[in-house]
Amino acid sequence: MKEQIIRILQQNARISNTELGEMLGISADEAAAQIKELEDEGIIRGYSVILDDDMLAEPTVYATIELKVTPQRDRGFNDIAKTIMMYDEVESVSLMSSGAYDLAVEVKGKDLKEVAFFVSERLATIDGILSTSTHFILKKYKEKGIFIDNEEPDERGLY
Repeated sequence: MKEQIIRILQQNARISNTELGEMLGISADEAAAQIKELEDEGIIRGYSVILDDDMLAEPTVYATIELKVTPQRDRGFNDIAKTIMMYDEVESVSLMSSGAYDLAVEVKGKDLKEVAFFVSERLATIDGILSTSTHFILKKYKEKGIFIDNEEPDERGLY
């Protein structure tokens, strides 16, 4: 049942306990208790909003930064990852299993210049970071299972 609750909440975290209970054949109180248990166990860490940034008044730029890192003795990549994730610009930090880089960092900023400054002046200067490679995200089509690109075709059927 927990897996079903997680799947439903991933699609709609604002669903009421009553609606969730009806979908699962349990009471609203049971649904609430199941969610609280998932939260208490640390399985559910939080809830977020998925935005269509094109609809916002303030522009937002996203980038994925690949980092080649020297692991620290007895700590591996953890200390560097913890340092990086403390910056407000950082949306996520992931350890990669193989390839040309070790950490993938997703960041956001108000423009290209702000993200470039963050990479060159803050990330690249952290001890243990050997190199960076920045990839600016031009457009998001889907995020966390939610379709973002809802463009309607024009009268000729083209997008």
